[in-house]
Amino acid sequence: MAIAKRKKKFFDVEMPIIGKETQMQGFEISELNGRFIKYDLTRMLKGKSVMLTLRVKVEKDKAIAVPKKLLLMPYFIRRMVRKGTNYVEDSFKTECKDANLTIKPFLVTRRKVSRAVRNALRKKAREELINYVKDKNSEQLFDEIIANHLQRPLSQKLKKIYPLALCEIRALDSKDKI
Repeated sequence: MAIAKRKKKFFDVEMPIIGKETQMQGFEISELNGRFIKYDLTRMLKGKSVMLTLRVKVEKDKAIAVPKKLLLMPYFIRRMVRKGTNYVEDSFKTECKDANLTIKPFLVTRRKVSRAVRNALRKKAREELINYVKDKNSEQLFDEIIANHLQRPLSQKLKKIYPLALCEIRALDSKDKI
């Protein structure tokens, strides 16, 4: 006796962080749970090349994508770092209300500066970000980084040490607390 073939269907997946909806293919909506979506935000952010990775969660026959990782594309970073400037990178783990985060800030100075100034920028950026993040939840942080509400105040605080040409969060990775 022949087994009836199942046909894949498209299911709507809501992405509330960017206010859009997309479709994913599967036999049932429940099998979309845990799958990832990569979404390019370059056009939405007027040329700032950002790749957003979202994880799909299915609740009550409704698929919702929550942000998992945000990454500034390497070609955008190469364009921003000019001759005669220095850049400052850092990577650290910290906790917010609902997740463990890996944050990688990326700073570009206007001119060449000494190592002491770069080190002071790195330490101040780390301190400010850790203090800012501890009372926010991860979805709120992703939203603020996309809207540039985290980078601008950080740049203003770091300006007191040395004025920056660029202040960005190069990567933000979220791991749920167990």
